[in-house]
Amino acid sequence: MSRFSAEELAEIKPGPIVWMAAHPVAANLLMLVFLFGGYFLFTQTTKQIFPVFTLDSVTVTMGYPGASPAEVEQGISLALENAVRDVDGVGEITSQAREGMANLTAEVLDPDEAMRISQDIKTAVDRITTFPVQAEDLTVAITSRRIEVMELALYGDVDDHTLRAAGDLLTSQLETNSAIGPVELTGVRDMEIHIEVSQDNLRRYGLSLPQIATKIRVIALELGGGRLKTGGGEILVRMSERRDTAAEFRNVPIVTLANGSQVLLGDIAHISEGFEDTNTGARFNNKPAVKINVFRIGEQTPSGVAQAVYAELEQLGSLLPAELQIGIVDDDSVLFEQRAEMLVKNGLWGLLLVVIFLALFLDFRLAFWVSMGIPISFMGAFLLFPMTDFNINVVSMFAFIIAIGIVVDDAVVSGENIHHYRQLGYSPLKAAVTGAREIATPITVSVITNMVAFVPLLFIPGFMGKLFNIIPIVVMAAFFISLIESLFILPAHLTYLPSTGEPRGLFGKLLAALTRWQRKFNRRFDAFVANGYGPFLQRAIRQRYLTLALFVAGLLLFGGFAASGRMGMELFPRIESDYAFASATLKVGAPDEQVAAVEKKLVARAQQVIDENGGQQLASGIYSITRPNYVEVRAFLTAADERPISTAEFTRIWREQTGDIPGLEVLNFLSNRGGPGSGAALTIELAHTNTEVLDEAALRLAAVLGEFDVTRDIDDGSAQGKKQYEFKMTPLGYTLGMTTLDVARQVRAAFYGSEVFKQQRGRDEVRVLVRLPEAERNSEYYLKNLMLRAPNGAEVLLRDAVKMQPGRAYTTINRRDGRRVISVRADVVPPSQANRVVEALKQSTLPDLVQR
Repeated sequence: MSRFSAEELAEIKPGPIVWMAAHPVAANLLMLVFLFGGYFLFTQTTKQIFPVFTLDSVTVTMGYPGASPAEVEQGISLALENAVRDVDGVGEITSQAREGMANLTAEVLDPDEAMRISQDIKTAVDRITTFPVQAEDLTVAITSRRIEVMELALYGDVDDHTLRAAGDLLTSQLETNSAIGPVELTGVRDMEIHIEVSQDNLRRYGLSLPQIATKIRVIALELGGGRLKTGGGEILVRMSERRDTAAEFRNVPIVTLANGSQVLLGDIAHISEGFEDTNTGARFNNKPAVKINVFRIGEQTPSGVAQAVYAELEQLGSLLPAELQIGIVDDDSVLFEQRAEMLVKNGLWGLLLVVIFLALFLDFRLAFWVSMGIPISFMGAFLLFPMTDFNINVVSMFAFIIAIGIVVDDAVVSGENIHHYRQLGYSPLKAAVTGAREIATPITVSVITNMVAFVPLLFIPGFMGKLFNIIPIVVMAAFFISLIESLFILPAHLTYLPSTGEPRGLFGKLLAALTRWQRKFNRRFDAFVANGYGPFLQRAIRQRYLTLALFVAGLLLFGGFAASGRMGMELFPRIESDYAFASATLKVGAPDEQVAAVEKKLVARAQQVIDENGGQQLASGIYSITRPNYVEVRAFLTAADERPISTAEFTRIWREQTGDIPGLEVLNFLSNRGGPGSGAALTIELAHTNTEVLDEAALRLAAVLGEFDVTRDIDDGSAQGKKQYEFKMTPLGYTLGMTTLDVARQVRAAFYGSEVFKQQRGRDEVRVLVRLPEAERNSEYYLKNLMLRAPNGAEVLLRDAVKMQPGRAYTTINRRDGRRVISVRADVVPPSQANRVVEALKQSTLPDLVQR
């Protein structure tokens, strides 16, 4: 029922705006639906740090244990590329061959066809029959991003077995909690059972390592034998000779002597539990460590996952050895809460500023109802989000911040126009209707124009498009609700604006005092417009050609300055990480002692920076990883508003105090690792069919980059790999009846190991290997004097059966669309000068490289 008389309503042409203004209860109900309905959906919306999405690509991965990058490329990468290239819907193909592993990534041209293309790729690669015998099963998957919530470090002065067992216990316990997503144990080597047989024992019993592996394989197994149907029911029959531990393999019979006695595996071999033979390790606060990554899935929130993890850690503390500690390396739930709090705080300050500035020019009650358009629009937008794949993250929250200053414009225009008619003496209802109707068309056109302005963001391709396409969705939803609020809800509220007259009550008198101050401000502002801005505008209009010429001249001036490269350009700003990062690449083949010394120096210098700049107030710990000829160190810092110095300042001091380290190929320090603006400021990719030409071009380009005063941390991307020997069969080898496969198998078994099988033991996949003892495979002498066994039982030294040709293996081989590529990288300080470097390279250096 309307609170206005029939006579008053009869004077106004009917319509939806009139009906809503005349029935404030309906307008209030709609407002409450927007506010409380939106809030309810807000509480039900998934919350995460960054958007979750799949990338427009398919990844193929295949292992080839013990193989060099060149072998991986020849045996796997080329075959995968040829198979995937023929799949319909595949664009660019990139692949990487490294020691023991091949990776291929195929671009998906149509994201809607990703599942079909993934299945077609799986079918195509499954048809390949030329993979090496030792190659492992391949995996095909649509490339996706998993959302990590926490990183835990389990560390202490214990042996590898104790650390691994404790890591498995902690991982298993966390996985049992339904509030926690997937849990992954990293920084550990794969478990193995090593069966080591000396050459003396092999010769004594006339055996080879592959023969021993085959013997174990056919004995130590578990195999079903079917079922037996009897009158009492079915009976299952099975062979059960499975061995799970090293001790259980000792009684496997290997040789039966002439007298009938047996030689057991434990009689001729040393059998032990161990780990994969790789020079990798991790440390946290200078103690051996493993890392546990915790992820979220589905409707889980970062805060909920973190709370569940902390609750589990409290219970697990008593179950772990006293020497072990658990450190929180990274907790993204804290980051999420901080970012959310910051954005909400900024939003509230923005709302407050809107109210204050509106109150300077409009009635205070009018300013209040106009500013209410912001929460109504934002909450109402949540009613539309169920139709989209919306979730709350830092990107969507940023979109709301963008919309704050825009959505209020509709209400300002509508409210100001209604207020204008009230000042002219119109009745509350007539002023509300007339004012809203008059600007309905302009506001609608304005809102549609604003929506169209954000539409292009929906069509940005690739990773950046998936990251930012939520922005136009949020903004357009808020705009739509804002349009409804300014035309149908706000006019109903403004019908309650009082007529001019003496206010009553304490609040009325206070409001009257504020109104008098506001009117005084308005008079002065109007005087400025009438006496200053107005005349200036009139002169500019009268001299319109001069005004236009000045603006065109300014446009050309600033446009020319930007085009000249002097201004610099940075597509994405570099945002500081919550950790400082350093990586060092040593010369290939560097001894483990040198790698450890580099790690020790980097960690010590980072700790020195921490001790001199706040200690625990600055950093929570230092995590380091070592691999062959590579060191990586991360210093995890406290929250940005708590740490005494910034990440960039920490990294600068760390770099200065570290200085030069002899024997390094590359040394990088980063304060912004991760995110759109991270990584090297400049990356140039070179491609050629001839690898020698490619290496030479990369070195020349890196040398030129070093001549710029703004370039740092230059990586030519062409580091040589490990020393290697290539074997060619000799006539003697063929005379003894040996084949290339015979020699390759025996050499591989001696130094890498002849794989018996892989079997599951608990949560671990354990590989069983037969090989020579470490003391007989740690120098080139043992390689050249390796005794091989020919098919006729004769023995021959490896150096006599093959010709050895020394050479170098690549560390990694990168390929793009069928050609080898090398990426030359450099950091640029400041990053905005990267364009200037690129333009200088385009003028002479790059054309010269192409001509050569």
